[in-house]
Amino acid sequence: MLGQCLGIALLGLDGQLVSVEVDIADGLPGYTLLGLPDTALTESKDRVRSALVNSGEIWPNKKVTVSLSPAWLPKSGSGFDLPIAIALLSAHGGIPEGRLNKTLFIGELSLDGRVQGVRGVLPSLIAAYKCGITVAVVPLANRLEAELMTEMKIISVGHLREVLMWLRTGESLRNENLECEYAPEDEGFDFSDVAGQPHARLAAEVSAVGGHHLLLIGPPGAGKTMIAQRLPGILPRLSRAEVLEVSAVHSLSRSHNNRSPLSSVAPFVAPHHTATRVAMVGGGSSTIRPGACSLAHRGVLFIDEAPECGAGVLDALRQPLEAGSISIARSIGSVSYPAQFILILAANPCPCGKFSGRGRGCTCSSLQVRRYLGKLSGPLMDRIDLRVEVEPLSRLELVKSEYGDSSATIAERVSKARSVAAHRFNHEPWSLNAQIPSRALQKKYVCEKSAISFLHTELDAERLTGRGLHKVMRIAWSLADLALHPIPTLGDIRTALRLREGSTL
Repeated sequence: MLGQCLGIALLGLDGQLVSVEVDIADGLPGYTLLGLPDTALTESKDRVRSALVNSGEIWPNKKVTVSLSPAWLPKSGSGFDLPIAIALLSAHGGIPEGRLNKTLFIGELSLDGRVQGVRGVLPSLIAAYKCGITVAVVPLANRLEAELMTEMKIISVGHLREVLMWLRTGESLRNENLECEYAPEDEGFDFSDVAGQPHARLAAEVSAVGGHHLLLIGPPGAGKTMIAQRLPGILPRLSRAEVLEVSAVHSLSRSHNNRSPLSSVAPFVAPHHTATRVAMVGGGSSTIRPGACSLAHRGVLFIDEAPECGAGVLDALRQPLEAGSISIARSIGSVSYPAQFILILAANPCPCGKFSGRGRGCTCSSLQVRRYLGKLSGPLMDRIDLRVEVEPLSRLELVKSEYGDSSATIAERVSKARSVAAHRFNHEPWSLNAQIPSRALQKKYVCEKSAISFLHTELDAERLTGRGLHKVMRIAWSLADLALHPIPTLGDIRTALRLREGSTL
């Protein structure tokens, strides 16, 4: 007796259909699992047996052989429990023939028959749909992210008995056709809460317009973290395709429950400065999981106390900053995760944090200050577009300071500026000002002649490097889009240079 159904094996965001075949033959009772299973999958025998018995089904007292093909592909995780149970019942004659064609099964089984949620349901469904699968049975706990795949019929189940009832009668206990609304989430962070800091607010707005990376330097309590937390609120809402991208990556991480799969707000990821290199860029031994830089895809990666990070942790971000993706190679294979994010670094001006232009009693020597900020390597700093000093507010300034525009007002300006850029780059492979290639800046996207002459003067005086020249021009394009200038003016270039060098506007 032979039964067969479909599961899926994931390697990163890529998936491949797996044919789960079960053969029940005469002989000594036993259970054999073939097809390069990992430890969690090897333990499926006891889970499946208990789930079947406690659901009122029969476990065959015969020789049971389970084959997961292709046999050369490593299989991992507990998501194969449900397809193994279904294939076994099919082989035993408990499910009508023809009900399992073109249907994907994903889920872990509890001993009492409940179907538990698993990681990676959304990327599994995306991969299965590319292979022609249009019907999927998923755990009820993963229903929300599964419903993002509106092209497929999703059957969400909470117990093995529900799966069997649907297979035998075609009836389901739930209405499976949900209307997915990609609604924004309000976390209560608004720029109207930030007092003063006009330079830092402008830098954050320019960063949101052009996708520029930002460094905030200032003493503790000056407002660096407040500004960083509010940046996602002024970024444009994610499109459906972008929601799928972001939710697929978060589905592979244990932290995916912290963010709604339907959220259209740009993600905000803030790892602690003690995070390891693997936590930052991703990795693992048996399963290659995405790191913080991939979880921040289409959003913001904020690293507070950046100079306190371990050696090599920040420098590991240099490759994804340039490529927009991260490739991780391990013995089990090589995976690539998207990592197109805005990097925001926050740092104190010195080890004690009291150094500022107002003289607040800093006791650090110049050597200590240079050594502290020197932990931010030159190649990394060269990739940071905007550098702003965040000065603390005095008591009088804090009381009398006028609060600036709200996040909604700033987001409207950012949206208009991005629309201008999108129209300009309509036929280009990039969409943000920070992504304009150097050659295009020289030939197609040029500034006013007076602005170019000013930049050449700075370059001749060695106050600007070649890469810095292009960074300033990209920032100037973002400023021009905010001001609705057709091309960057001399004023845009001067402001961009000040934002780049960290000098006072």
